[in-house]
Amino acid sequence: MRQAMAQAEVGDDDYGEDPTVNALQSVIADLLGKEEAIFVPTATMANLIAVMCHCRRRGAQLLLGKEAHIHVFEHGGVAQVAGVHSETLQDLPDGTISLDELEHKIQRSYGSQYHPRPELICLENTHCSAGGRILPLQYLQEVHQLAHRYGLKIHLDGARVLNAAVALGVLPSHIAQHCDSVSLCLSKGVGAPAGALLAGQREFVAEAWRVRKLLGGGMRQAGVLAAAALVGLRRMEETLQRDHDNARSFAEGVCKLGSPLCSVNPAAVETNIVMMTTSASRLAPAKLCELMEAVSEEEVATTGQATSVRLFPWGERSLRAVWHCDVSARDTQLAGSKLRFVLDKWELKPDVNYHF
Repeated sequence: MRQAMAQAEVGDDDYGEDPTVNALQSVIADLLGKEEAIFVPTATMANLIAVMCHCRRRGAQLLLGKEAHIHVFEHGGVAQVAGVHSETLQDLPDGTISLDELEHKIQRSYGSQYHPRPELICLENTHCSAGGRILPLQYLQEVHQLAHRYGLKIHLDGARVLNAAVALGVLPSHIAQHCDSVSLCLSKGVGAPAGALLAGQREFVAEAWRVRKLLGGGMRQAGVLAAAALVGLRRMEETLQRDHDNARSFAEGVCKLGSPLCSVNPAAVETNIVMMTTSASRLAPAKLCELMEAVSEEEVATTGQATSVRLFPWGERSLRAVWHCDVSARDTQLAGSKLRFVLDKWELKPDVNYHF
């Protein structure tokens, strides 16, 4: 990948003259079944651009889940920058939103003189806060039909849409066909160092270019980044399937431990994310993350390994583990062994605050 970056043919992408960026945009447009795609620095910017292109009037209403990445983790850009009003709905455990509730929200505002005008629905696939759950194809079709009835557009935050496609065994375009625009992150499953793309119809992407410029996202010799993405895309299916297999293997290992301190619902592990639940009264998620990352002489003496595992505390009783191209099957085994060591030691003396 670094060799491809060093040897990349480049030009001025701000003028559409970088051949490697143009090649990447063409590949992604074809992959997602859209007319065109545009390269941007981050998926956060891609999502914001999409909202600004679909919602042309200030105060327009965007409908999305209350745990959606756009709503929770992107610093309210749709409000700060785009002037768009977010109407949030309750996410279901599988990452979907109730279609009845969605239609009720739309009907309340549709044609009303007193409510913001609904213009856009944002979905997320796979759904990060739901633990990498995949939105069912039938569900996407039903949301598309609902949006069409009321003249709304759909944007898919597809940062991990390639994970969904690989897990379902379908082409990414089979998922994207139900949405007017799709963002795709290159620094997640693809394994590139940076970058994202936003895909849609030609007119939409032309407007997206203008908004990218407004947000400071125009780049010059960006082909050095695009070259890395092209390498990652060539081995995408193999890489993502391995990530999914490793995540599932880890989840099964946690279940086999049978620890009262930490558990996993294996049925919820569909892609490369594992959400673990802790017994918060005995072992808080942040503490478990701390213990998993720390290494001690006792660990080395007991297990013969010095293993540091980085997890992310996600909620009051939950933490997240994510697999990517740099985490091997062996790494996954070591992570499982480290978890066993930590939990066994904590169960022996639960009232002591250990420093590993």
